[in-house]
Amino acid sequence: MLTKGDEYPIHQTPEPVAYSGSDRNFYDRFFFNGYSADGSVFFAAAFGVYPHLNVMDGSVSILKDGVQRSVHVSRLLGMERMDTTVGPMSVEVVEPLKQVRLRLEEAEGLALDVQFTGRHFPIEEPRFTYRQGPRMLIDCTRMTQNGHWQGRLCVDGEEIDVSNFLGTRDRSWGVRPIGQRDPQPVLPQQLPQFYWLWAPINFPNLSLYFHVNEDAAGGAWNTRSVLAMDGADHDGLLHLNRPKMEVDWRAGTRRAAGATLQVEDGQGREHEVTYEPLSTFMMKGIGYGHPEMSHGTYRGDLSITREDLTPDNLPWQQPENLHIQAIVKATHKGPDGQTSEGIGILEQLALGPHAPSGWKDVMDA
Repeated sequence: MLTKGDEYPIHQTPEPVAYSGSDRNFYDRFFFNGYSADGSVFFAAAFGVYPHLNVMDGSVSILKDGVQRSVHVSRLLGMERMDTTVGPMSVEVVEPLKQVRLRLEEAEGLALDVQFTGRHFPIEEPRFTYRQGPRMLIDCTRMTQNGHWQGRLCVDGEEIDVSNFLGTRDRSWGVRPIGQRDPQPVLPQQLPQFYWLWAPINFPNLSLYFHVNEDAAGGAWNTRSVLAMDGADHDGLLHLNRPKMEVDWRAGTRRAAGATLQVEDGQGREHEVTYEPLSTFMMKGIGYGHPEMSHGTYRGDLSITREDLTPDNLPWQQPENLHIQAIVKATHKGPDGQTSEGIGILEQLALGPHAPSGWKDVMDA
């Protein structure tokens, strides 16, 4: 089947753009977040295309005054990947690798019309390849970029200007679990295990990134840390060495009370970043791990659903509540002893055993 995308030089296989190889779990996704300078207002959005499930979906979620309000949208893709609109929600690439516009026309009390402008060239993270036994669970690429927001959002009649908001966007594509769960588990069965930290931070004149996936023994199978000065091009990104994050887990939970990153620059000089959580955003509010509205799930030709959450009242032990973004105040101490303060997020998803944290089972703490 030929579609609009076939007019563009973006083919990844010998087939038309409507097809993405043979894996039913292929996906192509936008992610965004933004926050006020004091962290009191936070919004996030996800927008995904699932070519072999023939579904396109998205979510917008706004956290304010301790309440997280979300709108989830989904539609039948119709094999047309270039029409990035689902009911009231749309994503428009204004300038590739620099500017993206995100819109939600008024739906169930929420609305949003904002444009993101990157502070630097996007960072390509190392390719994520993760198997469970013989089965490929994740095989994807992601690019990440911090930036500024312009525009407005509306929450149940209250309009909020976002002209002073900072935030992060990413684009990822490849293979990861989507849609309905596979009814046949990997054999022999084993405890599920996934340990993930992601910390993109906005400082006054630079951005600093860290992420890590670790196995049950604490070995990092995917990690990177990058310092990006404002305006840096691809060659101006400073890749940092030997990153190591120590997390102070809140007693009896898998939620961080604080964290410290130690890392070295290319001259061997030490940098330290500390993270102080301010509030919690539930990633299920934009579909990640949601029990009914997870990414790629078919919910009819067009579905629009409002959902309100109170993150502080949700038990962390439920699997759907493990994946969070903590809005954090961050302090960067450079090799010259000077410090600067910034704001960003510390994303956390810790499932199963992790020896450095003392966890031996799926949900112990």
